[in-house]
Amino acid sequence: MAQPGSVPGGAPQRVLIYSHDTFGLGHLRRARAIAHALVAEAPERRVLILSGSPVSHAFRFAPGVACRRLPGVVKLGSGAYRSHGAAHDLEAVVATRAALIRHVARRFDPDLFLVDKEPTGFHGEVLPVLAPLKARGCRLVLGLRDVLDDPALLVPEWERKGALGVLPLYDAIWIYGLKEIYAPLAGLALPAGVAERLTYTGYLRREAPEAGAAQAEEEPFLLVTPGGGGDGVELVEAVVRAYEARGLPHRALVVFGPFFPPRARDALQARIDAHPRLSALDFDARLERLMRRAAGVVAMGGYNTFCEILSFDRPALILPRMRPRREQLIRAEAAARLGLVETLTPDRAEPERMAAALAALPDRPRPSARPIPGLLGGLPAICRLVQGPAGAPRVAAE
Repeated sequence: MAQPGSVPGGAPQRVLIYSHDTFGLGHLRRARAIAHALVAEAPERRVLILSGSPVSHAFRFAPGVACRRLPGVVKLGSGAYRSHGAAHDLEAVVATRAALIRHVARRFDPDLFLVDKEPTGFHGEVLPVLAPLKARGCRLVLGLRDVLDDPALLVPEWERKGALGVLPLYDAIWIYGLKEIYAPLAGLALPAGVAERLTYTGYLRREAPEAGAAQAEEEPFLLVTPGGGGDGVELVEAVVRAYEARGLPHRALVVFGPFFPPRARDALQARIDAHPRLSALDFDARLERLMRRAAGVVAMGGYNTFCEILSFDRPALILPRMRPRREQLIRAEAAARLGLVETLTPDRAEPERMAAALAALPDRPRPSARPIPGLLGGLPAICRLVQGPAGAPRVAAE
């Protein structure tokens, strides 16, 4: 007989995903892709996402998937954080978030708890629920993107957060990438037995509706996306300067993102409005539709954008963020070595060099020209992994 809370075969019916969102989009979009794959594979399953993204309401969720908002915090350029609401200090916001996580964990009583990126959660906010959930038979899984940071920066950060000491609590660690591209935990002194729990899933394929006939006939364009936009000024500035310096054959559509600094956005918008080959949108929650139609993509190279570039097989020029984390730079350089994308660091993106790269972009080889086994196998792999050992017997909810 199936255990309470499980579908036939022992697969978990209730999955709680903690999305390590502060003020961005990346973690929520990754959690949403995973949640949708899980309910598509088992329609009777229920998935609840805990997210701090202030624009979670802009996204549609499949039947069986719900999103519960955590109070937001803002990541500063230095890498430090402050509360989203000026009236509350960060400590109070973290306490509120932690209390909400405990409440949801008790009420939802998940069979599997998938924690995104941070083993202890933001400022340790998931620590209070890990041991109690495990004691009730809930499987604990840590999900990591392909690149976290340069090991020289990641090691002291994880030591400071006590992340390494928590890893033995997790039944499994899923890395949403391929070891052939990057090993995010290399350089860390992992506790005994943890390395055996690592599984590389491959990247997470994204879907979008097919373009209609009218869209297919439109003028080719380059899609310029800095993701959420909070640190995207350098990217958009480099593109606008290139178009101002030289006539380019393709028009470009800039999607600023919801967190693009307002003053910089207004200044850039005025320059975009003055150029006949440039246009802009503030935000599109279904960016996948635009990427499918684009002749090429210019991006910073965050995890989700990279997955979309691979999924829609678009020629891509990556200008990675280089501070405070080196994650995007590491990913872009690894992908460029494999011939999947072209990369140009912002400090070398002077107008003439940038214009030449933009002009050549639509004719560059697509990622599929360099086939890599299992590259986009992440979502099917996660669905298989979810079917894994159920762990300790479930304890009935009180």
